Amino acid sequence: MFLQELNQRLNLELADNIVKEKKLIIDHHVNQEALQSVFMGLMVVNPVIEVYLIDTQGKILAYSAPEGVVKRKTIELAPVKSFIESNEQRLILGNDPRNLERDKVFSAAPIKQNNQLQGYLYIVLGGQAYDSVVDMLESSYMLRLWLGAVGISLLIASLAGFLIFRHITCRLRQLADGMEQFRQNGFKHSISLPERFDGRPGDEIDQLGATFREMSERIIQQVKQLEHNDTSRRELVANVSHDLRTPLASLQGYLETLALKADQLTDVVKKDYINIALQHSEHLRKLITELFELSTLENQGTQLHFEPFSMSELVHDVTHKFQLKARDKNLKLSTHIPEKPAFVSADIGLIQRVLENLIENALKYTPPGGQIGITLMSGGNSIATSISDNGQGIPEDDLPHIFDRFYRVDKHRNTDGTGLGLAIANRIIQLHNSTIDVASRPDIGTTFSFQLPTAQLPANS
Repeated sequence: MFLQELNQRLNLELADNIVKEKKLIIDHHVNQEALQSVFMGLMVVNPVIEVYLIDTQGKILAYSAPEGVVKRKTIELAPVKSFIESNEQRLILGNDPRNLERDKVFSAAPIKQNNQLQGYLYIVLGGQAYDSVVDMLESSYMLRLWLGAVGISLLIASLAGFLIFRHITCRLRQLADGMEQFRQNGFKHSISLPERFDGRPGDEIDQLGATFREMSERIIQQVKQLEHNDTSRRELVANVSHDLRTPLASLQGYLETLALKADQLTDVVKKDYINIALQHSEHLRKLITELFELSTLENQGTQLHFEPFSMSELVHDVTHKFQLKARDKNLKLSTHIPEKPAFVSADIGLIQRVLENLIENALKYTPPGGQIGITLMSGGNSIATSISDNGQGIPEDDLPHIFDRFYRVDKHRNTDGTGLGLAIANRIIQLHNSTIDVASRPDIGTTFSFQLPTAQLPANS
């Protein structure tokens, strides 16, 4: 194809020059004298060229080839016109009049008289003699030399392929060894992999190694988390067993006393025993309820029902609910709510539970004569709620653990709590994509605060 393209470029204007010098068609009739002159001149200069004279429809009018060898009667004009009109030096093939299935390179030019198209001069640049020369070259020494060069190239390519394959399999072996090492250590310890697997840009094997490194580190973290969760579960079971066993044992003791010594006890003592048994029963009920509530909140499928509501009204209602209990303990329970209603978007039932737990916690650890305040502050896109008291405060060492289940700051103090209130409140706020902040100083007081997003109310609300 390269030789054909080169041949066509060298003879690009051959047909056009002949047409300019010879009037091959006059009044739509072939000028035999001029045509024979062209035939003789071209055959002497270049015997591989074949000259054809065609009319405006592509019909062959005359040719320089011997009689009987031309198989076609017409030439397709599309390649001829494309050659004449093309300004690009690109390979264009046209019909080979000697062969019905083969195309060849050519040179062509229009024949005009008084600006009227009379026909075309169509010159095949590689005739039958050219084909014979090509066939001879194919069986020549040059071809054998070329085949030898190809064989050497294939040998070099095979050697290079072997080296590349070894390089690839070497990294695969290193990766496989790392995987086996990771399996043998129980998926608990990091493995040593080549530096090329550290995530830097590379091919697919490097990416696979980097992915495995990241995956192994994540598996190690998950195994550690599972072990931590198992430890926490064991501690939870132990705590639950202890917290259930204590009131249950007391309840059973008082009931057994009533059952065995009912005739020996006065009505006042019996009433006291029954009241104490009811208190322990209520404590058990509250503990079981809060355990179930916390378990539900920690479930990954927990669904929250978000809706806009007035945080001001909710704080007012919850505070009013605890006023009597605060007066009984000689505590002052007050609110600081802005005049403009503060609307938030949250699950109103769960947020009410948070307020109740935090206020109950403040009532529990604030001595008589103390104060508890609930404050709302608007901060643009959020509403901040804080519950403050001037009670005993929380030691600094206990602050990181106050949201743990069954954790009590004063373990020796007899309180009626279950140790789950703050854990439940913290989980609810986490489900609202927020956090509870704590600020406390011993013997001065404690402040719990959290933020909720401001609700976007309709314009007509």
